[in-house]
Amino acid sequence: MSTLLCLAGGKAIVLAAGLFTLSWTHSVEKIAWQERWAVTPDGLVLREARVKGSGAGMEPGEGAHREDGWWVWEPRAAPLAELVLASSGATGSGWTLCAANGCRELGREKGEPIVLRPCAEAGADTGQEPGK
Repeated sequence: MSTLLCLAGGKAIVLAAGLFTLSWTHSVEKIAWQERWAVTPDGLVLREARVKGSGAGMEPGEGAHREDGWWVWEPRAAPLAELVLASSGATGSGWTLCAANGCRELGREKGEPIVLRPCAEAGADTGQEPGK
């Protein structure tokens, strides 16, 4: 059974097994960062974080270990009702959201914040991807 992730504006993305990865490059340190999220009935749950190095505001979390050049750890945080991504257009890139059905870039250009949240399945526009 698929779980739905909605973006601000009501578009729904169907995610197999309810998992997605969000990756970006830190705007100051220019270091790669990745987070693996699960869409659950309780909200968005951060399952794993990875950072390619360390720097200002990018210290590996508790229990981090090295794996293929990345610091990897399992954050302990409560589920989030929504995840808000700023879209300043000043960082040179946005976020890459990847799931079983492919990847898409979000927030590269200046604009309204992007809000990710679990969809209410009854009102979801299933099968629609952003910009399609």
